[in-house]
Order: sequence, then structure tokens, then C-alpha cells
Amino acid sequence: MVFTLKKELYFPPVHLAEPDGLLAMGGDLSPERIILAYSSGIFPWFEGNTPLWWATNPRFVLFPQELKVSKSMKQVLSNGKFEFTTNKDFIQVITHCSKIKRDGQIGTWITNEMMLSYTKLHKMGYVHSAETWQDGILVGGLYGIRMGNVFCGESMFSLASNASKFAFINYINLLINDGVQLIDCQVYTPHLQSLGARMISLTEYLKFLPT
Repeated sequence: MVFTLKKELYFPPVHLAEPDGLLAMGGDLSPERIILAYSSGIFPWFEGNTPLWWATNPRFVLFPQELKVSKSMKQVLSNGKFEFTTNKDFIQVITHCSKIKRDGQIGTWITNEMMLSYTKLHKMGYVHSAETWQDGILVGGLYGIRMGNVFCGESMFSLASNASKFAFINYINLLINDGVQLIDCQVYTPHLQSLGARMISLTEYLKFLPT
């Protein structure tokens, strides 16, 4: 059963999600609802103009200490080609992410409404971006929301070879130093699997979220 949300700030228990992870639809994208979602193990995804709320089981995650860095990527990290920053240009990062074409996806799930909400959350200190620069031009990056010791990655983009990986790996190392224990990748991709991400049960995932 897929629940229909109204104005009330509420989500049904995650164990009631459909086998594909779909839990609810509707509601709004207020910062308060988004924070409640992520703190409950739920994340939003759009279909048309309707917010869909997901609690996938199993969950695709990366334990930071299990990050895999290839020899070729280690050279990219050290050759000085790119520069790494955080929260320097969130607006440009999320805008690029909204425009990247992805296999099997028509249009973008990063709607204008979602961009506005995540920009508010960025200003509130919940959402963060990591950037890759080349000769002063933004060529790659990612953004996501921090929930205690969990970082929930939302999207990444790359306009130059290895640019998103450069941002991702540097940001993982920064998060390790900041005490982050888990990176929520949400949905399986071969790219993230190659970097060490794997599936865990939703029950195990929920243990890492702040109570």
C-alpha cells in the first residue's frame, strides 16, 4: 500500500514500504518534511509534479573506510590537475546535477521545487556540496544532506574525466575526519559499486541515523 500524504508533518513506518521501496506520495518539500524524511530513513524522488517518498530495502551504502581508489585515480588526486572545495558554489552544483542526462531517465527528478528546498536546507546547514575546479571552472561535484554521522548523497555531475570521482573521494576523506560513519548512496549504480559501495538491510541502515 502506498500512503498519500497531506499537510500533516508525518510519515508512515518504513517497514510498510512496497517491495520496490515506495512508501508514500504527495505532501510537500518543506525543509521540515525533508529533515523528518531523512532522519527516518526516507528520501524523496519525483514523478511528474508529485513527490514520491522511498525507503528502499536493502539500502545501497558506502562505509567510508571501504572506499576503493584505483591506481590511476590516485594519480589524478595527486597530479594537481584539479582543485577541491566544499560549499563554495552549491547553486552551480545542484544546477549542473539537474541538467545531467542519465541512462534510462527521461528528464530530471531535480525539479525547481526541489532545488529551492535544498537551497534552503543548504543555508540552514543541512545540505552540503563538494566541488572540483579546473583552471577556475567548475567541472564536477556532488551534494547531499548530513544527518548526524550519516551523509546522504543526492546527486553528482562531471564535465571532465574523473572530476566527480575527484570530488567524491576528497569529500569522503573529509567526512571520515569529521566522524561520518556511513554514506547513503540510496540506489545502486555500477560507478559507486566500483568505489566500494554495497547493500545493507534497511534495519541495519536505520541504526546509524540519529535518534
